[in-house]
Amino acid sequence: MEDDADIYDGIRAQFPLTFGKQQKSQTSLEAIHNATRRPTTASAAINDNNNNKTNEDLPSLSSSSSSKAWLDSLRNSKPPNPNPNDSVIGPPHPPPGPVPDEDDDNDDDVMVGPPRPPTASDDDDDDDVVIGPPRPPVGPSSDSDSEEENRYRIPMSNEIILKGHTKIVSALAIDHSGSRVLSGSFDYTVRMFDFQGMNSRLQSFRQLEPFEGHQVRNLSWSPTSDRFLCVTGSAQAKIFDRDGLTLGEFIKGDMYIRDLKNTKGHITGLTCGEWHPKTKETILTSSEDGSLRIWDVNDFKSQKQVIKPKLARPGRIPVTTCAWDREGKCIAGGIGDGSIQIWNLKPGWGSRPDIYIEKSHSDDITGLKFSSDGRILLSRSFDGSLKVWDLRQIKAPLKEFDDLPNNYAQTNIAFSPDEQLFLTGTSIEKESTTGGVLCFYDCSKLELVQRVGISPTCSVVQCAWHPRLNQIFATAGDKSQGGTHVMYDPTLSERGALVCVARAPRKKSVDDFEAPPVIHNPHALPLFRDQPSRKRQREKILKDPVKSHKPELPINGPGHGGRVGTTKGSLLTQYLLKQGGMIKETWMEEDPREAILKYADVAAKDPKFIAPAYAETQPEPLFAKSDSEDEEK
Repeated sequence: MEDDADIYDGIRAQFPLTFGKQQKSQTSLEAIHNATRRPTTASAAINDNNNNKTNEDLPSLSSSSSSKAWLDSLRNSKPPNPNPNDSVIGPPHPPPGPVPDEDDDNDDDVMVGPPRPPTASDDDDDDDVVIGPPRPPVGPSSDSDSEEENRYRIPMSNEIILKGHTKIVSALAIDHSGSRVLSGSFDYTVRMFDFQGMNSRLQSFRQLEPFEGHQVRNLSWSPTSDRFLCVTGSAQAKIFDRDGLTLGEFIKGDMYIRDLKNTKGHITGLTCGEWHPKTKETILTSSEDGSLRIWDVNDFKSQKQVIKPKLARPGRIPVTTCAWDREGKCIAGGIGDGSIQIWNLKPGWGSRPDIYIEKSHSDDITGLKFSSDGRILLSRSFDGSLKVWDLRQIKAPLKEFDDLPNNYAQTNIAFSPDEQLFLTGTSIEKESTTGGVLCFYDCSKLELVQRVGISPTCSVVQCAWHPRLNQIFATAGDKSQGGTHVMYDPTLSERGALVCVARAPRKKSVDDFEAPPVIHNPHALPLFRDQPSRKRQREKILKDPVKSHKPELPINGPGHGGRVGTTKGSLLTQYLLKQGGMIKETWMEEDPREAILKYADVAAKDPKFIAPAYAETQPEPLFAKSDSEDEEK
């Protein structure tokens, strides 16, 4: 036996230690990204070249041997050229010898005068393969075409959905690093998602209810991403830290003070709010009370500035939305009368707007967005339109895009990271067959580039294109469900959804132990238990005619079964007296005043009870006699 053991040890020593051990099966990145790939029928492309480009971006996933090598090859590979013959354009290049002749020919072309007459050598050259100089314009044009297609590379090949809400998601905020996502809904809750700590189950790590019974209307991160602003339907905005703990809420104003500049805060529900893009202590909010207010985060009891919009008539018209520009030097507000008003933050500025666009939309404005240079303003409205404004020429919009149904007051607009595109979502209409769609537009050409279907049954409200992650976020939902759709491309996007999708959830082990919770409920004992409600029992007894001792109802029509009908009287005695004429019911036909006055003479002549006792001392009544003059007056 020892010899066999020695032989086995000697043979086993020739093999590596990992030989014979079973390894856990790991899902490759190919299978993971194949599972999240969007169906091709979900997006309707306007440009056919863009469709071809997005379909050819990803090679056949089954051809790769390793997940890491596959992803590296996708990232390092250059985008394929739609024209396979671009490498060889036209006839082959001429030999280096004739190049000076080409220059001479070019110089001759520049010279003034009639062209050189054709010669025999030229005819021979025409018969050769090389015909004149190479075609220079073909190469640059193909490059420009490829560049034009490259700038429309929208990361939408794959998609995940961050679920958890029971109603439509109306607010969205992604921090500047792209690691945490906030989603607010009409179900009064805010859910916090962390891409770094989330696995493929895509569950939120925290759920908040900022204000009980009020919808979440807007969320905004601070410039340092350490706090975020939550705007609900209440009059008070709240500040939370990065982990969802409440830091404070702003004060509410006195609703009985008519002048809004004298109130300490908003007096009705908020509509929008946004953190200053550069300063981490400044916040802007708008409300239904018809004012915009600038707050200091370090002081929740007072405001820095109150802005009252310019109105055609005095009154309170709600401010439906507000926005900062990229540098935080300008404020824009959408007013309920359809106007857009812009204020420049400068020394001594007041409520008078610097730019006033009257009747910009025919309905309430739901979203405003400045370009990075501050010259272009995008506006979205309930009237189903998106307008592009040049703030240097505000008499008319540069472009108006219609047929964009909008049923939610939080529908916004977003720019791509390079600002070559801007996008917005659409709502579902009752009679329409199309679902919620993301529409992409070219900023330079001002035309529709692509329509991407998000959900066939849900409306798209908020959208964002994160510059660091290069991923597109779109919130959608209806009355019974809501979620945030995250679209990405493994070749173009970084981190974000790519991190959590590839992380499998932990499997439960045999050694896992969880102590059952002990629930202490002292009121479960009979001594402390409340008496059970007997309301249903009482209602049941009342419905039972025997137990409730309900009297018998009178019989309609002639009597039967020993009972007299109600036509001649309900009782037998009454019936007999009526028939005999002893009971005469004349009180129904007699005037009560006359019935009392007919006993007045008898009471005056023969008093019986009170009057005889005071007959000797009772004074005689004297009645006032009316004069004719007084009667005429």
